[in-house]
Amino acid sequence: MTSTTHDGLQITSGVDTHGLTHHAPMIDPVGRHLADQEFPATIGGYRDLLDWMRSHGGGLVAVGVEGTGAYGAELARVLTAAGVTVIEVGRPDRKTRRSKGKSDPIDAYAAATAVLAGRATGIPKSRDGVVEAVWVLQIARRSAVRPALRR
Repeated sequence: MTSTTHDGLQITSGVDTHGLTHHAPMIDPVGRHLADQEFPATIGGYRDLLDWMRSHGGGLVAVGVEGTGAYGAELARVLTAAGVTVIEVGRPDRKTRRSKGKSDPIDAYAAATAVLAGRATGIPKSRDGVVEAVWVLQIARRSAVRPALRR
């Protein structure tokens, strides 16, 4: 589904993230579906996604991104660097998934709706804190110690 919006319309988006592609919709302030599209999970795809979001006239209020600590990490960094408000969105619960079905567009619209309704308020994971630094050190230590134990 593709359409354009009126100038000045406030837009919210959500992104269902995967390893190879990300699916993003646009909704208006009352939750009406305006447009959705799939983009490759590459730096070029993230830039195209941002350009597409901004091409719908009006203001981009916020983007809910699933998995900012995994598949959505780089997308969240790109959007944040561009001045977009990014909200961490969890997967829809099982009850919701059973009643509405499972598909990338459905999950992406659910993410956008959760942001619009205020149900999603998570701070995106930056992946550059102390925990991540310790994790990297543990991996380096394990890889250094294991070969020595095999001798």
